[in-house]
Amino acid sequence: MEFFKTNSRGIALCLAIAVPAWILGTFFPIVGGPVIAILLGMLIAIPLKKQGRMAPGIKFTSKKVLQWAVVLLGFGLDLTVVLKTGKQSLPIIVCTIAVSLLIAFVLHKALRIPSKISTLVGVGSSICGGSAIAATAPVIDADDEEVAQSISVIFFFNVLAAILFPILGNLIGFSTTSGEAFGIFAGTAVNDTSSVTAAAATWDSMWGLGTATLDKAVTVKLTRTLAIIPITLLLAFLYTRKGQKSQGKGVSLKSIFPFFILYFIAASLLTTVAVHFGVDASVFSPIKTLSKFFIVLAMAAIGLNTDIVKLIKTGGAPLALGACCWVGITGTSLLIQHVMGLW
Repeated sequence: MEFFKTNSRGIALCLAIAVPAWILGTFFPIVGGPVIAILLGMLIAIPLKKQGRMAPGIKFTSKKVLQWAVVLLGFGLDLTVVLKTGKQSLPIIVCTIAVSLLIAFVLHKALRIPSKISTLVGVGSSICGGSAIAATAPVIDADDEEVAQSISVIFFFNVLAAILFPILGNLIGFSTTSGEAFGIFAGTAVNDTSSVTAAAATWDSMWGLGTATLDKAVTVKLTRTLAIIPITLLLAFLYTRKGQKSQGKGVSLKSIFPFFILYFIAASLLTTVAVHFGVDASVFSPIKTLSKFFIVLAMAAIGLNTDIVKLIKTGGAPLALGACCWVGITGTSLLIQHVMGLW
């Protein structure tokens, strides 16, 4: 009862934003519910000024609900399918992630972009957009404005990729009789699931391939999602060591381990075992849907905690960083695919 009394007002406000954002996201999938929720939250925050008794619930939603969303995301991963696809796409995935993180690190130094924003944009660009940002933000203790800034950058290049990549694929000569090459390209070079889906579905419709490209792209995208695990653990270690070094302390495993990632792994294993024993994967669809809604709900809270004026004023450098990561990932994906003889 005490929890409800303390948090109910803030959670209710987040729900009031998240529900219409979720609905609008189904009509505008390229934009997506999370971005709409952030924008609505930022707009409502302008006249709201002081959150008062709603503040604890908003904080709870932006932090804890975000972690729950990542845990539930694990129910969408059948590791058997992912590992089969990974044999083919893993070299591309590893190279694109490495390039994106390297670019993010170099530009963090060169443009003096805050390290947490650089990390979030680098991880979001290279792994799986909003989901990767959702998983990484609690690990590096990013604040809501840093998350909102990163999500905004990722969203911009999501839209560009969904529109431009089918045109690019046609210009450079991807096979139009098979969806495999473009599916791998979309799955490794587009950062968010909504835009991966949009780009792959466009390619299918352009060349009458049914869902061949879409199926390939989504499976490759799921393989990329697994990179959340090593990346978050590494970042947890690096950020904790950096903080404790400055205080002259050692690093303990308990202090650095993001336990919600452990639950994410457990959810993935449960899904894999269940499917192996004959449970239809569609059984987990409602949980996957709940995970997506929790991300929208958390983004509403993050929007409420974000100063939109400050976000616009400081957005130039992160946008340049996002552009460089996007170009680097796209070029690396195309190069490695060409070397592997996939197109």
